[in-house]
Amino acid sequence: MTRRDGEPGWAAGLRNLYNSVVDEPLPDSFDDLLKKLDESDDG
Repeated sequence: MTRRDGEPGWAAGLRNLYNSVVDEPLPDSFDDLLKKLDESDDG
């Protein structure tokens, strides 16, 4: 099904799913890993 603006019907659901993932905070372990990688780039 296609809406009047040409966007497929499933696009809004996909956009909502993407936005919910983007808004999630990073786990502490992942944040720590990123900090370690940044430190290794500086040295």
